[in-house]
Amino acid sequence: MQGADTTRLDRRTLLKMTGAAGTTGLAAIGGCLSDPSSDGETDEITITLSQFPDTIDPLDHITGDYFDVYDHIYEPLFDFEPGEGIFPRVVEDWEAQGDGTTELSLRDGVVFHNGDDLTAEDVAWTINRTVDPDMGVPSPIGTYGLGSIEGASAVDETTVSVEYAAAPGLAEFEFGNYARAIDKEWAIENHDADTDAISGSDPENFNGTGPYEVVEFTSGEEIVLERFDDYWGDEPPFERVTFNADGESSGRVNALKARETDLTINILPEDVETIQNADDVEIRQVTSFRNIFCPMKNTVEPFDSQAFRQAMNYAVDNAGIVDTTLNGFGEPRGQPVAPGINGFNDDVEPYEQDVGMAEGLVEESGYGGVEIELTAPQGRYLNDADVAETVADQIDQLENVSCEANIVDFGIVSDANQAGVDPDSFEIPFYMIGWGTITGDTDYGVQGFFTIPDNPNRTFDDEELSDAILESQQIEDPDERRQQLEAVNRMAHEKAPFVYLHTQQSIYGVKEDIKWEPRPDETVYIWGMET
Repeated sequence: MQGADTTRLDRRTLLKMTGAAGTTGLAAIGGCLSDPSSDGETDEITITLSQFPDTIDPLDHITGDYFDVYDHIYEPLFDFEPGEGIFPRVVEDWEAQGDGTTELSLRDGVVFHNGDDLTAEDVAWTINRTVDPDMGVPSPIGTYGLGSIEGASAVDETTVSVEYAAAPGLAEFEFGNYARAIDKEWAIENHDADTDAISGSDPENFNGTGPYEVVEFTSGEEIVLERFDDYWGDEPPFERVTFNADGESSGRVNALKARETDLTINILPEDVETIQNADDVEIRQVTSFRNIFCPMKNTVEPFDSQAFRQAMNYAVDNAGIVDTTLNGFGEPRGQPVAPGINGFNDDVEPYEQDVGMAEGLVEESGYGGVEIELTAPQGRYLNDADVAETVADQIDQLENVSCEANIVDFGIVSDANQAGVDPDSFEIPFYMIGWGTITGDTDYGVQGFFTIPDNPNRTFDDEELSDAILESQQIEDPDERRQQLEAVNRMAHEKAPFVYLHTQQSIYGVKEDIKWEPRPDETVYIWGMET
């Protein structure tokens, strides 16, 4: 991942090559899209997710499946390319001012689906609503995605000033991935969005600037989009897009085989062969930016002991779980982020199973004979329940620790992850969850979990680790900052706030005639497809 200065050079090179006045962003970045009216090509596509959005407010979530839907309606302000940086989209250009702000210059001619023009005030209000807990709904995007962003203001009709308490390079990772725009006047008049969530059950309750607008909506079941005629950019490749969901991998596979869907996400390893043996469909996969791990909240026993937390890591056979439970669809990991992320430490190896070491560290911790429970979801990650039961069983095989797995709905795990470290605020101290570092920068994979100031949702209390992360946020030189982030990842390995498991592969089932390659950040963009 390039630093801020290098990204700016690439952006200028891109503008020089494509022409700043004429580029639309979609053709320049996403590739040359096919003409959907050509003979032999379909004009509709159905995408089946593993989880249907349970909110229509585009800020009231931080879930990948939801972004896959809503990014086509409330489009990102920038194009993000994993490993390369951010590029123009709705924002044509941007420049750090050297005073803790960056000015964003908006493209002319961008309109919302209701016909209102996009203004700098809309963008500034949306950013403020995302990061200010007293506006709208408490947004997890503000906590995790825009952690260094303090606010925004309109300089004029097309210029937004973004304020942040970090180095410009870090801020760029954040607003380059998570900045969106809601129509301020529409949202306040129709939804009291200054104080409440945007809600409703009709297509009119959606209003973005994206290439698609909502034409049908069945809450909890299906959302149908059609091309937005007044979209500022290139025409996307399909006239009509349907998103639905099935919580079972087998259900998603059967829908693909029956040609009821064209693309489905999160195929489980045991279902891969079924798709490979079916006609006209295939498996596509990529190693993702998502790590799977088990946080241990260190404000309660026995997880207040570093020796005990390290023991739990030595008890688990990561490589064996990847080979058997995941059928090879993953890589063992020993730090919070995945390869390809800015700050990933190549010298930090996964913990290797060592039962003797684990039992010795348990005795050193003083918690020999303790009973613990691992809470984990089912159907959220690749073979998640099986992974959790294997982890719990391997810990339970220690002579001096008893452990059982408790398999629950993902919402329970998500709530545990956001409950903070105050012992009075949580009941589940040990659980399994996945985290995709989709900004491409280590900060997104660590700050929400480990930083102490102004972060009631953290899962771990350690001033040394927190201070190291906060220090990295202020380093402006990209190379120095990367080195500091590598030190953060090494420290996180040694302090063992998680039982580290693996980086999972993203596995998709796709119709063979759809030209599309999966991305490591797990986003599914229609504008990146051809038929």
